[in-house]
Amino acid sequence: MDVLEASRITPEMVVEHGLSPEEYDRILKALGREPNLVELGIFSVMWSEHCSYKSSRVHLKKLPTEAPWVICGPGENAGVIDIGDGDAAIFKMESHNHPSYIEPYQGAATGVGGILRDVFTMGARPVANLNALRFGRPDHPKMRHLIAGVVAGIGGYGNCVGVPTVGGEVNFDQAYDGNILVNAMTVGVAKTDKIFYSAASGIGNPIVYVGSKTGRDGIHGATMASADFDENSDEKRPTVQVGDPFTEKLLIEACLELMATDAIVAIQDMGAAGLTSSSVEMASKGGAGIRLDMNKVPCRETGMTPYEMMLSESQERMLMVLKPGREPEAEAIFRKWELDFAVIGEVTDTGHMVLEFNGEVVCDIPLDPLADEAPLYDRPHLPLPKYKAWANVAPLKDPPKSSDVMADLLKLMASPNLASRRWIWEQYDQQVGGDTVQRPGGDAAVVRVHGSKKALAMTTDCTPRYCYADPYEGGKQAIAEAYRNLSAVGARPLAVTNCLNFGNPQRPEIMTQFVECLRGMGDACRALDFPIVSGNVSLYNESKATGGGSAILPTPAIGGVGLVDDWVKTATVGFKAEAEKILLIGADARAQPEVGQSLWLDVCHGRRDGPPPRVNLEAERKNSEFVRMLIAEGFATAVHDCSDGGTFVAVAEMALAGNIGARLVIDTFEDEVDSEVENHAASLFGETQGRFVVTERLDQHAVEKLARDNGVGCCFIGWTAGDTIAIDRADRSVIAEVPLAEIRAFNEGFFPKLMGGELTPEF
Repeated sequence: MDVLEASRITPEMVVEHGLSPEEYDRILKALGREPNLVELGIFSVMWSEHCSYKSSRVHLKKLPTEAPWVICGPGENAGVIDIGDGDAAIFKMESHNHPSYIEPYQGAATGVGGILRDVFTMGARPVANLNALRFGRPDHPKMRHLIAGVVAGIGGYGNCVGVPTVGGEVNFDQAYDGNILVNAMTVGVAKTDKIFYSAASGIGNPIVYVGSKTGRDGIHGATMASADFDENSDEKRPTVQVGDPFTEKLLIEACLELMATDAIVAIQDMGAAGLTSSSVEMASKGGAGIRLDMNKVPCRETGMTPYEMMLSESQERMLMVLKPGREPEAEAIFRKWELDFAVIGEVTDTGHMVLEFNGEVVCDIPLDPLADEAPLYDRPHLPLPKYKAWANVAPLKDPPKSSDVMADLLKLMASPNLASRRWIWEQYDQQVGGDTVQRPGGDAAVVRVHGSKKALAMTTDCTPRYCYADPYEGGKQAIAEAYRNLSAVGARPLAVTNCLNFGNPQRPEIMTQFVECLRGMGDACRALDFPIVSGNVSLYNESKATGGGSAILPTPAIGGVGLVDDWVKTATVGFKAEAEKILLIGADARAQPEVGQSLWLDVCHGRRDGPPPRVNLEAERKNSEFVRMLIAEGFATAVHDCSDGGTFVAVAEMALAGNIGARLVIDTFEDEVDSEVENHAASLFGETQGRFVVTERLDQHAVEKLARDNGVGCCFIGWTAGDTIAIDRADRSVIAEVPLAEIRAFNEGFFPKLMGGELTPEF
């Protein structure tokens, strides 16, 4: 019997493949007949949310993606920007959320492996990994297991493959109890004249499979990543891929060696949906067709069917189109690196994907319906005022006061979202490669471009509680904070990648979060000349499992990349010496401190009231440019941006990093003149945006004058001194004081206690 006339597809099979009845009708029209099981599987993964972006494409098109330095924007494996001297930075961020919840070690590890392949596929040598992690309540019964597995998976893969993990962020919130987020980012460096793309071309050109053999792991991974979790999520464990970082290292070296020749026409990694997505994307981007002989696909398990081969997400595999006659040369390279190599098909002019197995055609699908003509939905969403009414965030009528700001500081510094992440990043190799200039713990990581004075700065940022209260302002703030963090080390921000993590897009309130966050991101990127060049969308991050919440907080994680012309001229957060002036850049005596949605309000008062702080994009740009000038000219000895916890937490973090105390003069904080410290809590802990804390030498007297000349707000708030953090009045009388050692003990204690099994009652 012709395989195309195999057993009839039932409605139950359609549902199992994540397709709606309407989508199945579209398949029938596209084919002019019923699909067989292989074809149904291919449509299911290519039309999954994870691969097709069917709920997000209409809005992603509104984002700014171009600038004179952008070589390649969204649409390829990763974004590419020009960093001068014939060099390019290639980078992207992707999610591996659902797999990491089901099997945290392999889920996180293969997330790192996948994003590495996206970058070296384009010809770049990976130089740095980052991550953005979101976990649920620390005392949730599964959370210690999830944290330990995810961190070990990231470290295990990155350390073994030899790429330093240099930065990231880790946050906790009840909203992630049943659906953690694991977003991985890789940055690589290539030559601008050796960038590789994925569009297949050249009728008759050979299609080559390289890397590891295909197994049964990861089948339906893309479909699983496009659905909510439920109480049976553990049953999805077989859909989680298994990674081998040592094979990935061999694959990197083999690919880069072949890329040094001119044998490659196109190249694509096998990521989500494996051989299906890689072959479809290569052919559709090239406007060609493709024919594959499934009997030639290297398999590590016996009896694998075309359905399994096409949907497997086995790791460390690539697909290439080579120039005719170059197969022996390429094979010799991959055999030398002990990797599989097989010519499995050819480029055609049919515009179809044709698969053959045992002499029969088992799939014949026109490519347009699989790719460019995949379903596209403009999901219903609410006007922003109606969304805010749904979110029901309580107004902040009167900011609370504090009778003991030092107790508040200690509580904040010990809290899950501010506690030292040392326990995490010490498990990562940060120095492999020898080019890491600034390691984790600062505002942004800095990695030298090997053999030059240049360096790349990189950061990941997002404040989900802001995005929930006001998605538009939250989207702006995520971009602005990445811009600030890059500026704080002295880098010129150049471009953004992102990972857009949201709940179920079929809920109008969730779709509103998505649409408004993107609107805010787009406005910020345009105002800051900070285009978005790559990214990933992860929807259906919800859990109906027992003990889990519903939707996650809207989490548009931002990965920012900037350029430092001379890596020696960078700033760090730690205080450098005693008796240096501490200055607040971006101070505004006319503005009221903004404590709505602040971490202080949440941690110290148990409230998430009020709107998030407003983002003045003009001020963000002006203040950041001013700080970059201070760093370049050597006027600033330490720099830190103000974010969670406000100015007081920023000062405390600078003191801990430099092991030097600080004395703050409370009367100088903007327009606050009341001598009672409890009335200053809002100024100390408010999260007004666009601000930096900088230090300068006591005898310099330059920063305040330069700020006035440049129209930038600036005020003196204290000086570095001793081994305590103190709050003084203008007459030097002490209002409150706490030893730096005590702050350090609170700050360093959370993760060791949590992972050692000692949960503090408050968390």
